Amino acid sequence: MELLGVAVFWCGTILCGSVLLREAESYIMKIPRLCKFCDVRATSCAGVRSCKVECDITAICPDKQDVCVSIWRKTDANVTFDTVCHNPAHALHGVLLDDYNNSKCQMKEIKGMGSQFFICSCSVDECNEHTFFNPTTDSPAVAVVLVSLVPLLVMAVVVIASFYWYRVYRQRKASSRRKKGPPLDFSDNRAIMMDDEGSDSSSTHANNLNHNTELLPIELDVQVGKGRFAEVYRAKLKQGSSVSREQGFETVAIKIFPYEEYASWKTEKEIFSDADLRHDNVLHFLTAEERKVQRQYWLITAYHPAGNLQEYLIHHVINWHDLWTLGGSLACGVAHLHSDRTTCRRYKVPVAHRDIKSSNILVKNDLTCCLCDFGLALRLENNLSVDELANSGQVGTARYMAPEVLESRINLENIESFKQADVYSMALVLWELTSRCNAIGEVKEYEPPFGNLRENPCVESMKDSVLRDRGRPEVPNSWSNHPGIQIVCTSIEECWDHDPEARLTAQCVAERFYDLEYLDKLSDRSDSEEKIPEQISVVDEK
Repeated sequence: MELLGVAVFWCGTILCGSVLLREAESYIMKIPRLCKFCDVRATSCAGVRSCKVECDITAICPDKQDVCVSIWRKTDANVTFDTVCHNPAHALHGVLLDDYNNSKCQMKEIKGMGSQFFICSCSVDECNEHTFFNPTTDSPAVAVVLVSLVPLLVMAVVVIASFYWYRVYRQRKASSRRKKGPPLDFSDNRAIMMDDEGSDSSSTHANNLNHNTELLPIELDVQVGKGRFAEVYRAKLKQGSSVSREQGFETVAIKIFPYEEYASWKTEKEIFSDADLRHDNVLHFLTAEERKVQRQYWLITAYHPAGNLQEYLIHHVINWHDLWTLGGSLACGVAHLHSDRTTCRRYKVPVAHRDIKSSNILVKNDLTCCLCDFGLALRLENNLSVDELANSGQVGTARYMAPEVLESRINLENIESFKQADVYSMALVLWELTSRCNAIGEVKEYEPPFGNLRENPCVESMKDSVLRDRGRPEVPNSWSNHPGIQIVCTSIEECWDHDPEARLTAQCVAERFYDLEYLDKLSDRSDSEEKIPEQISVVDEK
């Protein structure tokens, strides 16, 4: 009877496994494929061995039957790659795809196309990024061996798996007779807690949260922002077990990307997932989730009710203490991104933000800044090649772009160039802060840098102002009447220097703000105009 039971169990396991496999396969086929999609682009690939296509665009294929395709053509001296999605049921350039079930893109030459013409197709996400031109010829003997061995291997796997599950079944059946204690609640949700500021979210397991398959129990509240790639919502995160509703909710921020913006979500998630990014002046990251039902990608972070810095400056006039706090914390955050060491002196990968502006900086409850929106950020790995850096493109917001970025002449031989462009953008934000500080005298309505231009100036308009006219936002002489503001203005002017090499580092700016602490202690820290004694000497510049 025991052997009969085992035999019946094996047969049932094999049958269930085949059914589940078919179900899983049909489910996978419902998900559109992700492929490299750049149409025709020039390439340096010589058509031998393996090549990586020069395409930085990942697209979600419009048809669920589509597969990834790469085409290499050489006409005289012109060599191009063509990367697309295509339904193999239809011909492409008169060729029917017959190799799309492969996981690798194995190039096959097609004659009579008027040029050297290689094409390959495959059915794994982004598999057309790497192409292989010299396949090893499969001999008949190899094919016979493979055909003979595969069934044996499958049978061995089935037998081993059946025996394993049978043992598990017997153990569970035996243990079910024992008295069980109450289950322990190891829910990841308990890791999320309130931080010192009361309303901001924090986590003892930031960057490691939600590694299980369960989605966090979240209730969206209200939309608080919208950008080019995503929308931001305030939301309530339920704590504790699923049945303990009396425990209430905690406020978090949810950045929601549509399914089509997978690449943007992936970039920001990878930046945030680096535990060494953790810093008081960088937005606190909790976890990232793929919400398949809603066809959305989520980033879950701390929520700061004061909003972004631009909104704060529109509605508030700040005093000298506020300027010192906001400006110093901004410089500290940028310095941490750019540094190759953590505060514990452990090595970390420097990061260039590449889109620093007042609307990408949040104001915390203690009136310090934290950087957010890392969708365009770049990890400055030491092994990045010039080509990889060049592929990062001209990115950012035109109003805040450094001269060399506007001109597409950034020095790709030196990763410090990306940090220098960040420092230029930071200088414009420091100017915004200073323009709304009552220590300078009369404070005008908020105006962004280069406020004489239209709301969203294009790159060409900014080239006229920044490159041709060498223009910068106005720094009135009256701003130098306050000794602290005078040092801030000097730092601003050194940070937006036309020559990137002449600019200060973010660390140097942070140290200057630190040295200004004695002036802040002398201020009355009120919203009234500062009265700093004239005999206070200016801090020596570093």
